[in-house]
Amino acid sequence: MKKTYKIEVDCANCASKMEDAAKKTEGVRDAVVNFMTLKMKVVFEDGANVDTVMTNVLKSCRKIEPDCEIFF
Repeated sequence: MKKTYKIEVDCANCASKMEDAAKKTEGVRDAVVNFMTLKMKVVFEDGANVDTVMTNVLKSCRKIEPDCEIFF
């Protein structure tokens, strides 16, 4: 399953770090963050609970950028 989320992040470097954090989260097959459009595309593993995975992605991203937001 693939979903796109609106994000809020301050700089391109932080967006890149958010992408890396998302990719390392259990249940995520792939993730791409586009700073210019402020969007995150996430491809989930088969059978993953999307809400739980995205909650964990947000926690991981906030460790890097405390002010970031993912709207899901």
